Amino acid sequence: MFLIKKRHVAILVVALMFITIKGIISVTNANADEGVLPMNGSEVEIPNATDEYYTEMYRPQYHFSTPEGRLADPNGLVYFEGEYHLFHQKMGTWAHAVSEDLLHWEHLPIALEHDELGQALTGSAVIDWNDTSGFFDGEAGMVAIYTSTHGGEAQGIAYSKDNGRTWERYEGNPVIENPGIKDFRDPKVFWHDETEKWVMAVSTDKSVTFYNSPNLIDWEYQSQFGNGHGTHVAVWECPDLFRLPVDGDEDNQKWVLHVSVGDNDVTGGSTAQYFIGEFDGSEFTNANSEDEVLITDFGQDFYAAQSFNELAESGDGRRIWLAWMANWRYPYQSPTYPWMGSMSIPRELSLRTIEDGSIRLFQEPISEIESIRATEHFIDPFTLEGVHEITDFSGMSYEFEAIIEWDKVEEFGIRLRQSEEEETVVGVDLNSQTVFLDRTDAGLDTLIDRNGDSFHFGKRFETEYPTEREHIKIRGLVDESSVEIFINEGEFAFSNLIYTKPTNSGIELFSKGGSVDVVSLDFFHLHSTWREAPSEGEIERIVVSEENVDVEVGESVELVAHAKPDWLTEQEVFDWEVAEPEFAEIN
Repeated sequence: MFLIKKRHVAILVVALMFITIKGIISVTNANADEGVLPMNGSEVEIPNATDEYYTEMYRPQYHFSTPEGRLADPNGLVYFEGEYHLFHQKMGTWAHAVSEDLLHWEHLPIALEHDELGQALTGSAVIDWNDTSGFFDGEAGMVAIYTSTHGGEAQGIAYSKDNGRTWERYEGNPVIENPGIKDFRDPKVFWHDETEKWVMAVSTDKSVTFYNSPNLIDWEYQSQFGNGHGTHVAVWECPDLFRLPVDGDEDNQKWVLHVSVGDNDVTGGSTAQYFIGEFDGSEFTNANSEDEVLITDFGQDFYAAQSFNELAESGDGRRIWLAWMANWRYPYQSPTYPWMGSMSIPRELSLRTIEDGSIRLFQEPISEIESIRATEHFIDPFTLEGVHEITDFSGMSYEFEAIIEWDKVEEFGIRLRQSEEEETVVGVDLNSQTVFLDRTDAGLDTLIDRNGDSFHFGKRFETEYPTEREHIKIRGLVDESSVEIFINEGEFAFSNLIYTKPTNSGIELFSKGGSVDVVSLDFFHLHSTWREAPSEGEIERIVVSEENVDVEVGESVELVAHAKPDWLTEQEVFDWEVAEPEFAEIN
């Protein structure tokens, strides 16, 4: 084996290299086996731009991911004393991170380990402001509510007197015993002002069951919702329940009940749905017909979404959630190491009335995204017919926004993370009246799912779009291994993982069967939230199109090298050397 090493550091955008093999060896990216810094339970400062922290192949640059190991459901999302707390599932424990802006996260030690009652599965956290539990000597403190597993799924609690840094289990756990059913998990708890009680929504197979408590310890059954409502193709999990104003009118508010729907053949994985209605502290009433199914996200990778409790204390009153960006058909089958799994970008939620008079849930990236913009590139309006390559902007981690209008056209869209062989496509098909996100040619086509079967990963995802509107606003967040699309300020959302070559950076617009008017088209490179920003003109690191290449003697292979950050523009010759020149040469 030999390593490709840089000898002369010069500013470079893209370089091609041809490697000829003189002996049978494996060619490896120089950075392939380096990466995360050991945590050891200590606090971590943001590393320098030139450090290797969070630079592995496919590693998200501004989405949350764990340094190593398996990440799953977000747990215990809560705001308290200037910090956003993000707990998440990690092999039946609660891993923990905190942030001041929902983007830059500091990893903390595991909060809830396994105990005599088994694992600590998904749940929520609240701030007991009035010490209803009696845990905090009259002060405010943090309480976690989670599912234990020994002897059947049951609900337990733990509490922290030091802002979530250390935890103590309640000695009377579980506070709600298993009622004799298999699926009884994922408690979402909040304080209900009108009834002055705590409310718990917990998943019970294909339903949600509600409990009340005056003190987080003594719980009383109230009601159950789900029979005949929405889709029942798989178990309901990770319920969330919250209230939002309709069209911004504080005097007209509705409740949103959200559930994720587990692995199933109907959706080819897992999905999520929501209901809009009324909640009186004890019972939820669906305002729509029982058979109406409202899908949360039309991509494949948005699961277990949970909203933050106590955001009113932050002063802005937003309702913000995020989700595990994965799917229960392939929860831990991603080609990433030493970590698996990431979170969606945090999203602000709202209820809005659409053209037919119905109310829908809208979700948009949080405004804090603007704080990590590194560059901006605005393209003047133009008429698009055929293909239009974006020549002045490219990248792997960026944000874009396009407003497009049309009269007569069959299909149009934007191709992202493009190379000669690969691309991810977002567009509108006027013939089928759909909007779509297509990862068919994005790179990874199949993987072995959790059942050991071959799973078709490279697919197209779509939903109906009222094309008679003759306009669309597309906002996208592109990262090293994901694309999130928000249509018309979040009326439709698509969240998809992609495993494409790390040097794929091209962008182009296209139309078929007519022309469209590109009213506006804006691009923004985004800083990494895991390392310091590099100095102007400074090369942060080099990425190569292939992490490992196996080549026969006498054969050649073409690799692409790309300098980071994405916004470097000057081009100079870049010199390379081979650690073992008797085995290979580079041209």
